[in-house]
Amino acid sequence: MNSMRKLVVLVVGVALLVIGAAMIVLPGPALVVLPLGLAVLGAEFPWARRLLRYILERVRAFFNRLTQPVAPPE
Repeated sequence: MNSMRKLVVLVVGVALLVIGAAMIVLPGPALVVLPLGLAVLGAEFPWARRLLRYILERVRAFFNRLTQPVAPPE
C-alpha cells in the first residue's frame, strides 16, 4: 500500500512539474504550479522537500533585498 501511495505522489507531482514547466512559455500560473508540484513530491521524497525549501529561501532573500531601503548617494 505504501508503494502505491508513493507511485501516485510521484505521478501527480511529476505531472504538475511538467505542466508548470510548460506554463513558463505558455499562458498560465507557472510560479504557482511548479512549487505545488514540488510540495506534492515533498510528501514522499525528502529531496523534493529540500529543493522546495531551498527555492523558498532564495525567493525570500530576493524579496528582502528588494524591500530594503536604498542609501542615498553622498
